[in-house]
Amino acid sequence: MFGLMQDRPLLIQQLIEHAALNHGDTEIVSRRVEGDIHRYTYRDARVRAKKVAEALVALGIAPGDRIGTLAWNGYRHFELYYGISGMGAVCHTINPRLFPEQIAYIVNHAEDRLLFVDLNLLPAVEKLLPELKTVRHVVAMTDRAHLPKDCKIPNLLVYEDLLADKPGTYEWPEFDERTASSLCYTSGTTGNPKGVLYHHRSTLLHAYGSALPDTLGLSARSVVLPVVPMFHVNAWGLPYSAALVGAKLVFPGPALDGPSLYELFEKEGVTFTAGVPTVWLALLQHMQANGLKLSTLKYAVIGGSAAPPAMIDTFDKDFGVEVLHAWGMSEMSPLGSVNHPKAKHARMPADEVFAVRLKQGRPPFGVDMKIIDASGKELPRDGKAFGDLLVRGPWITSGYFKGEGGEVLRDGNWFPTGDVATLDADGYMQITDRSKDVIKSGGEWISSIDLENAAMAHPGVAEAAVIGVHHPKWDERPLLIIHRKPDATVDKKELIEFLGTKVAKWWLPDDVQFVDAIPHTATGKILKTRLREDFRDYKLPS
Repeated sequence: MFGLMQDRPLLIQQLIEHAALNHGDTEIVSRRVEGDIHRYTYRDARVRAKKVAEALVALGIAPGDRIGTLAWNGYRHFELYYGISGMGAVCHTINPRLFPEQIAYIVNHAEDRLLFVDLNLLPAVEKLLPELKTVRHVVAMTDRAHLPKDCKIPNLLVYEDLLADKPGTYEWPEFDERTASSLCYTSGTTGNPKGVLYHHRSTLLHAYGSALPDTLGLSARSVVLPVVPMFHVNAWGLPYSAALVGAKLVFPGPALDGPSLYELFEKEGVTFTAGVPTVWLALLQHMQANGLKLSTLKYAVIGGSAAPPAMIDTFDKDFGVEVLHAWGMSEMSPLGSVNHPKAKHARMPADEVFAVRLKQGRPPFGVDMKIIDASGKELPRDGKAFGDLLVRGPWITSGYFKGEGGEVLRDGNWFPTGDVATLDADGYMQITDRSKDVIKSGGEWISSIDLENAAMAHPGVAEAAVIGVHHPKWDERPLLIIHRKPDATVDKKELIEFLGTKVAKWWLPDDVQFVDAIPHTATGKILKTRLREDFRDYKLPS
């Protein structure tokens, strides 16, 4: 026997409709790339998102087509989130911080038909355009008055021109809730980046789950400033969950420095924010140097990298802000866990509670976790045993776009995260190590393999290895370890200059160390556990 409830598909466009109808006068504030502050409402955003859909139809875009965005956090990017997915196409957000070869690979692999580009990113696209095989048009996300006169992109379209003559009366179609909605690529820690293809149902369920009191705790009373970029796993889902509850949104644009963020926090009454530790370090330094306080901010989500204990303590004691330690992955949409206390913690000693706060937190309903040993046996949830962390749930990927990487699930439906963790009896998870040799710098991935391959291209290098070493600001930075060829005289300066032509500037190693030999496993792989042991007391040059 089936129940008698209505069966309406869960679709992303329902979020902007709900926000416009029930929170229509709530503001969306953006610091624009053009430099000024833009204000409008959810009601305005719905009309313009419909205009985006109308413009896409006029350009011949069909359901299922991938539409790329190279843009910062702002109202136009927000409109694209809803206009693209709402008409049945796929919103493909691209990280502009990747080096050009990766961006070209990602755009071509996704087969993007259009590319929407923020004003200050147009020069990079101009250089890349000959390599982008499927892109029919580039759209500058500005108005004609701000369009650079020297831009040489052929047939360049202008965002505001596209929307100007559209009525904004588009009727959102209804389709299967498992229709693809958005696409994000992992950072290519092992070979080329792989695409994670979300659908409408997964995105709506993630928005529900992330707004719960013991996850992000959002409501219509919240004022949300996502520092985490909209190209980084859809800003951790905040543009969706904010619309779900009708929270005021404040977008910082490309200005993520301490003074710019502080100004928006105070002027707009921000209560909730989210980002990686590097951003918060800059904000804290600015406030401490100028004797500033935060008058409205209540919660700061720290994810992307482990939150330093001193940062959690400083936010709490000096500024009255509660840090929500969180963890997730692109493959998880990305929310996996958030650290909130339980009732019993109010009766526990402060040092014990602080130790709990350092963990990555508990999963919301919808995310299941387990840890296993090398044989696949599930390990106890005692907070001591550690093993490979596996997850499953309705907003967790079942595989990569176009089948890249083959079958990824274990035991039918468990996704291996690549992290090593503990689980305790209260459901708190703590990352203890990473099974991949990836370097996480300021919340962004750096591939050790790509760096090693680039270094190996130097004629004086016999073998290269890269490991991550602690950095007080960026969490980790790459250390390049080199075994020279016989009689080679290559030095640090020469190698860094050589790599500067092959990888993004922020990927460049902070130091180079030369060794007589690089250790290997029995199967010929570089033994990085030995290298980490050899360099455990190493300190990066200041």
